[in-house]
Amino acid sequence: MKRLTAAGGLAGADQAAGGPFQAKMPSQPVDWYDFPHYFDLAFRDETKAEVRFLVAAFEKYCQGPVRRLLEPGCGSGRLVTALADRGYEMIGIDQNSIALAYLQKRLTRRGLAARLIHGTMASFRLPRGVDAAFCTFNTFRHLLTEDAARSHLQCVADHLREGGIYVLGLHLLPPDASEEACERWSAGQGATRLSVTLRVLATDRRKRLERLRMSLLVRTPKRLRRLRSEFLLRIYTARHFRSLLTTVPSLELCDVFDFWYEIDRPRQLTDEMSDTVLILRKRKPAGESRGLVVTR
Repeated sequence: MKRLTAAGGLAGADQAAGGPFQAKMPSQPVDWYDFPHYFDLAFRDETKAEVRFLVAAFEKYCQGPVRRLLEPGCGSGRLVTALADRGYEMIGIDQNSIALAYLQKRLTRRGLAARLIHGTMASFRLPRGVDAAFCTFNTFRHLLTEDAARSHLQCVADHLREGGIYVLGLHLLPPDASEEACERWSAGQGATRLSVTLRVLATDRRKRLERLRMSLLVRTPKRLRRLRSEFLLRIYTARHFRSLLTTVPSLELCDVFDFWYEIDRPRQLTDEMSDTVLILRKRKPAGESRGLVVTR
C-alpha cells in the first residue's frame, strides 16, 4: 500500500527511487498521462484491492442490481478493464486521447468491450444512465475550481439512477499536515522496472492549490529513461468537501473509508482524515425532479 510521508521520511527511499541515477541523469519534462503504460504499471498493485472494494460497495450501498458503471477520468483503464472482465457494462471518460487509445487496444486484446468517451469530467452527457460510478486516487482533484468540482458532481448525480452510488477517492489535507510530503514506490513487469517519486513542491492553502512533481525512472534491458511531470491539484479538507456536497443536494454521504479498503470498517469524515474514500448515493427526488432525466 502506497503511503504519503514527510519528505525524506521513508527509509531506503533513495534506493527505491533510483539511487545515484536520480541525481546524475537529466530528466525529460513530459505529461505523464501521455505514458499510460507507465501509469498502469505504477498503480497495478492497487487494482485487485480497489476492484474488490468497489464490488463490495455496490453490493452494500446500491439499491437494486448493478450492471452499468461509469469511470470519469479513467486514464489507462486499469479498473475499466478489470470490471469489464467481471461482466459489467463499462463507460470511461477521459480527455487524454493517448490514454484512451491505449485502453481501447488493451480491451480489444483481451476480447472485452467498453464505451470510451473523449471529453472532460467537469461536464459530460451520456445517452443512458448508470447504476454506479467511481473515481479513485485523486483524479477528482484535477478539477481546480469549485465550479468545475460542483459541475462534475452534478453531472455524475444526473446520470446515476436513484439509489445508485458514486465511490470517490481522494487525499484530504488535515489542517495540521506537513506541506512538504513525498511518496516513493517501485513496480515491475517482465524486464521493465519503474521507480516513482511523487513530491509536493508547493502548497497554497488560500487558493487551495498544490503543485506536485511526478518523477519516473524506467529501466529496461536496453534503456534507462528518466521522466518528470508537474501538475496542480485542488486542496480539500473534510470541511471543504462537506461544503461542496451541500451544493449537490441529490447526493448524500453514506459512509467514509480509507485506502485500506476495508468495507466492514467505515470511518468518520473528520479533519484528521487523509486517505479518503467517500460513498455518495443518489437520493430519491423530493418533490420536483432536477437535472437530466435519464432512461434505462
